[in-house]
Amino acid sequence: MPKNKGKGGKNRKRGKNEADDEKRELVFKEDGQEYAQVLRMLGNGRCEAMCIDGTKRLCHIRGKMHKKVWIAAGDIILVGLRDYQDDKADVILKYMPDEARLLKAYGELPENTRLNEGIAGGIDDEETEGGVDDYVEFEDEDIDKI
Repeated sequence: MPKNKGKGGKNRKRGKNEADDEKRELVFKEDGQEYAQVLRMLGNGRCEAMCIDGTKRLCHIRGKMHKKVWIAAGDIILVGLRDYQDDKADVILKYMPDEARLLKAYGELPENTRLNEGIAGGIDDEETEGGVDDYVEFEDEDIDKI
C-alpha cells in the first residue's frame, strides 16, 4: 500500500469557507483609485471595465483576489490607477450588491449607473414607468389566427 505523502486532498485545497458574508466596513476611493463597472471578463485574471470617470480600462485582478473573489460582468469594483499606464488598472476590491447600493446612495456612484444584482437586475421600477414594455400583448382574434 502506498504511503500518503501529501498534506491532504481536494477538500484541503478548497479551503475553509471564509465568512465574507459578514458585514465589512465600506471602503471609499482614495486618490489614485476609481470606481468601475465590469463590462466583460477576458480570462487570464483580466477584465474590461468602464471607470466612473468615463475611461474604458483593462483591469488586472490581483493575486489575493484571483480564484477567491469571483467577479462577473456588471459588478462594481474599486480599481487602482497606474500612473504610467492610463489605459490599464488593477482591481483592488469587489463591492457586494448591498455595498454598491450604499455607494450609490452616498453619491459616490453617479445616478445613471446600472446596478444589476444577479437575475433580478434587469427588472427596475424606472423602466416600467417610462412606458416602454418588453412584451407584446395579443388580442383574442390574433391568438385564434395562429
